[in-house]
Amino acid sequence: MQQARLERLRTVMQGQQLKALLITNATNRLYMTGFTGSSGVVLVTEGKAYLLTDFRYMTQAPAQAIGYEVVEHAPNPMETVKDLLVKNGITKLGFEQSDMTYGAYQAAAKSLTGIEMTATEGLVEQLRMIKDESEIAVMQEACDLADRTFTHILNFLKPGAKESDIALEIEMFVRKNGAASTSFETIVASGERSALPHGKASDRILQTDEFVKLDYGAYYKRYCSDITRTVVLGKPADKHKEIYNIVLEAQLEALDKIRPDMTGKEADGIARSVIARYGYGDHFGHGTGHGLGMEIHEAPRLSRTGDTVLTPGMTVTVEPGIYLPGFGGVRIEDDIVITETGIKILTHSSKDLIVLD
Repeated sequence: MQQARLERLRTVMQGQQLKALLITNATNRLYMTGFTGSSGVVLVTEGKAYLLTDFRYMTQAPAQAIGYEVVEHAPNPMETVKDLLVKNGITKLGFEQSDMTYGAYQAAAKSLTGIEMTATEGLVEQLRMIKDESEIAVMQEACDLADRTFTHILNFLKPGAKESDIALEIEMFVRKNGAASTSFETIVASGERSALPHGKASDRILQTDEFVKLDYGAYYKRYCSDITRTVVLGKPADKHKEIYNIVLEAQLEALDKIRPDMTGKEADGIARSVIARYGYGDHFGHGTGHGLGMEIHEAPRLSRTGDTVLTPGMTVTVEPGIYLPGFGGVRIEDDIVITETGIKILTHSSKDLIVLD
């Protein structure tokens, strides 16, 4: 697996006339090497691949980073990077500009005298956008766990329960069932708070005749799932039913029509046009979805500015919503993978309007 990723990265590097790339982003390091330690940098050249780390990992790193030469770096890692560049006759080094702070860049440039540093953007992230079969299999497991969590948590959604207690139960369930954690801080937003798109769990007590919005995921085998469901406690009002059904229609339409070769903007427009047609366009302010994988938010984006073309192997969320301040809000979210002919849906929890007494 690591060798295939190295070959793909070198192809990208050749397209940018780069003979060497320094990878400092921790997620990119893990993706490229399989090394799970907390410290290290990766140096990839046309013919060599190095993992530089410290004394703590000199037993662990060689066992995980198959195909890499593991080097114990000097107290200043950039001194070792320079030694390796000089050894390989390389005078130009690409670096990840979105990961390296200005201060880190200045320190690196001071250590790498005689080496031209050139900024790169998203080279490894380009590779990460397209998941292979093993990645998709793990993500399916993460999504299955998210679905089981939804079935479990329905038993705890009752008037008198506290949002933060619901979030804790979600966290405990995913961890007891194999996840390292939830994918992000769980959102439990009830009543008027459900109008907050990212209303993290509070001390608010669930009451009758109101929405409860749940947005969470399982961080499982280093991959994320992400699901949102909205239910009603007690008796739904006509407005509850109206906006729920509009969001559901928008989401189902997007799931039916998203396909490879359309842009993220085009995918976003499918759901957005449905909500706008019913007069709620101003109450859907975020994008229809985002990529996910080793991180909860990755490229591509399904949004009004998403210009990335959807390609088989990309995994994204589809999550339109309507949010009415003072009343409440609805979001319905599934995880999908783009296929050669359309999509495969990875999350399968019921999307019928669930009403809990």
